[in-house]
Amino acid sequence: MTAAHPSTAPARTVLASDPDWWRQAAVYQIYPRSFADSNGDGIGDLPGVTSRVPYLSSLGIDAVWLSPFYPSALADGGYDVDDYRDVDPKLGTLADFDEMIAALHAAGIRLIVDIVPNHSSNRHAWFQEALASPKGSPARDRYIFRDGEGPDGTEPPSDWQSIFGGSAWEPVGDGQFYLHLFAPEQPDFNWHNPEVREDFLRTLRFWADRGVDGFRVDVAHGLAKDLTAPLRSHAELMEMRLATDGSHPLWDREELDEIYAEWRAVFNEYQPPRIAVAEAWVEPSRRHRYAAPSSLGQAFNFDLLRADFDAAQFRAIIDQNLESVALTGSSNTWVFSNHDVVRHATRYGLPADGGDEGAVGKAWLLSGGRSPEYDAEFGLRRARAATLLMLALPGSAYLYQGEELGLPEVADIPDSARQDPTFFRSPGVDVGRDGCRVPLPWEASAPAFGFGVDGSDASHLPQPESFARYAVDVEDADPDSTLNLYRRALALRHELQGDEKLVWLDESLVGADADASGGAALLDDAEVLAFERPSGWRSITNFGDTPVPLPAALGRVVLASGPLDDGALPPATTVWLR
Repeated sequence: MTAAHPSTAPARTVLASDPDWWRQAAVYQIYPRSFADSNGDGIGDLPGVTSRVPYLSSLGIDAVWLSPFYPSALADGGYDVDDYRDVDPKLGTLADFDEMIAALHAAGIRLIVDIVPNHSSNRHAWFQEALASPKGSPARDRYIFRDGEGPDGTEPPSDWQSIFGGSAWEPVGDGQFYLHLFAPEQPDFNWHNPEVREDFLRTLRFWADRGVDGFRVDVAHGLAKDLTAPLRSHAELMEMRLATDGSHPLWDREELDEIYAEWRAVFNEYQPPRIAVAEAWVEPSRRHRYAAPSSLGQAFNFDLLRADFDAAQFRAIIDQNLESVALTGSSNTWVFSNHDVVRHATRYGLPADGGDEGAVGKAWLLSGGRSPEYDAEFGLRRARAATLLMLALPGSAYLYQGEELGLPEVADIPDSARQDPTFFRSPGVDVGRDGCRVPLPWEASAPAFGFGVDGSDASHLPQPESFARYAVDVEDADPDSTLNLYRRALALRHELQGDEKLVWLDESLVGADADASGGAALLDDAEVLAFERPSGWRSITNFGDTPVPLPAALGRVVLASGPLDDGALPPATTVWLR
């Protein structure tokens, strides 16, 4: 397997010397089963990632975030882990992992791996031991087992519903049930058990010793739970979902501070310290707890991901998050797409969803992507503009594989080919997340678009014919492609390293030249967002429906997300000036 684009960038060799690399890093998420397949079995693997390191280097990223690669039955895309200290044989071996990380580091790219601490797989050795052990045994105490309710003990301990639909309790046949907030194949750990806590510290050291630079912590807000009887009803839990005082029995509890302080002590055993970023779906006012230096150090904010393409929403979110990170000294984590949500090139082509991410997208997917209101071209134009704005913001940028190609969501996957447990547990209600996990197109004319090797046409999820126009080799040859826009933006973005301030131009830009050139009128436009970084970079985005003048006094254009219109900034376009 050969790289689709050779690296022309010199290898960066500061991996061991910069403890703050994460503060403004561009991090590229790889969903390994859909990235590159090295043996033609239709499943992406670790040697496939290694083979594409030159491509990643040419993109200009600082780090890779690798989604789960552990042994798994794939009940939830690899987030059901059988063994936290090994590689799924379908994806490779520990030796393949070592080769991959060596190749990434040689190219100046760091590696963040996913860790899944809320739950294991039901095939994990500990859970199998728990099933074979009696009630009240130490083996069962590693998980959350409770006696059944009702006259004969056959009713679940509560009416709680799992995230993926259906009861959150599964019977084991001896009068007890175990808790699974996600799929039944994902039993929740008991984080009050010291053995569980110690084993995860062992896992962190295992991967850090192999050279891993950091960890993305799945469901970071869910580990600590209060299951004191009587258990609240599902309706009560739903009413408490916005609790901001740590009082929810299942989410965002205060005990997490102690757990992550133990993790931080492990991270600090290494030089430079290992980093972590929390996936914590919590109120913004609580996010700083996970991003504190004594805790994980960084936490995802999904606020832009959930926003419409709207100037007022973007500005409020940016302001709020800049204020939030000031509480901890952390840095922001901007993101538009990942393995769990409808790709933003598609979301932005749909009617506004009012900030409730996914509601409109799921309705469109359930219709097979045939909504007459969907505008794919305009969606991609908005996505390019939003991404260029995001890459100009202070903080780290998390990118999802394929967004650099402008890939759309794949809506019309046959039911027989779907894999997401969400689809199977809520048929006709939630189509699931397979549409953003379809394997990448590398070569337009190759079988499976070059996902595999030696002419293999195997692909674990079907790729639509339309993927040909987004293939890496096609976009590589087009100077105006989304791929080349990302490359230019990421290369320029490196000039902003160490510059973590932002000033809105409508609040700060004054002077005769701005007024005389029309700059004041532009910056007063409610549909325009314009800001400056202290190094002299300026970013201006037109969220409106009509072109706006772009005065020369504002600076020299260095990059634009789309063609400019005779000195004006068109709708759904971002420009960088210096």
